[in-house]
Amino acid sequence: MKIAVRSLSGVKSGVSDWKSVADFAREAEMMGVDSIWTSEAWGTDAVSPLAFLAGHTSSIRLGTGIIQVGSRTPANLVMTSLTMQSISEGRFILGLGTSGPQVMEGWHGVSFRSPIGRTKELIEIIKKGVSGQTLDYVGNHYSMPLTGGEGKVIRSSAPPAEVPIFVASLGPANLEMTGEFADGWLGGCFIPENADMFLDKIRVGLGKSGRTTGEFDLIVPLSLELTDEIEEAGKRHARGYGFTFGAMGSIKNNFYKNAYSKQGYGDVLDAVQRLWKDGRREEARELVPVDLALKSNLIGTEDMIMERLRLYEEVGITSLKVDIPGEGIEEKLEELGKFMDLVNDLGAH
Repeated sequence: MKIAVRSLSGVKSGVSDWKSVADFAREAEMMGVDSIWTSEAWGTDAVSPLAFLAGHTSSIRLGTGIIQVGSRTPANLVMTSLTMQSISEGRFILGLGTSGPQVMEGWHGVSFRSPIGRTKELIEIIKKGVSGQTLDYVGNHYSMPLTGGEGKVIRSSAPPAEVPIFVASLGPANLEMTGEFADGWLGGCFIPENADMFLDKIRVGLGKSGRTTGEFDLIVPLSLELTDEIEEAGKRHARGYGFTFGAMGSIKNNFYKNAYSKQGYGDVLDAVQRLWKDGRREEARELVPVDLALKSNLIGTEDMIMERLRLYEEVGITSLKVDIPGEGIEEKLEELGKFMDLVNDLGAH
């Protein structure tokens, strides 16, 4: 199993000490971490930090987790991908996701209509563009050149390159589309005991494209905390999900809440969301089940974490994207070192 790490959050993006970010990436690379990922919401963008890290690392892969579909034109993403592949000498991974209507329509001023169809068309166009083909495409959402306009068919002047495209998806139709058109899955809200709920749909999509899971990357993000204080740590992480279920979406559209509801937490998460929307945020946080946090993350003793790692491996997850605890780089690197020792022990057995 490969290990990935997150460099910084796209929401809480008050980073000013970029040297520390680069130091962390370099040390993670030397420890054997396979990839490092950025994200974006309404703060730091996902690409600029990776361009910076490309110049301070040599082998670690660099992924966007995620660029929001609709925030750039297809051709812009072709140019970005080819530029990043050149800067990084082939280490760039383009991670895409639909985000949600609150961000897309509120922050970007872009319609959230038909996000799955838009993602599919975007993947098709990007794959044409980065391979050196002309961008002639007519779909339901994108037409290149613009229909009825004065544009002409254009091919990128940059050298072609292979660009892996990963998609963050949660719903059944989006999971199936991911399996059919993408090169990898950026999973979320994933409990390995319920793996088939996600992976069965991806397998259907893979079958349509004539591929198997052996030709596809499955990456799951989670948080790490090595501790003997399991209940206390689990409670703290559970409270953190209060924001996810209460604020990251509307009553109608909260994809994270919907994904966990399908895994048996529907009634309690409905209550969490109502409390949050009513302004009773502390009550909402307190109501999130500790069990949900423990099953979705790596929390506990070394033995407990090893047991969970084996479970992720058994269900076929190829990479874990780990959010490393710690206030500063030294703390984070210490925790990462302990974790990589566990991962190496797992591989040795």
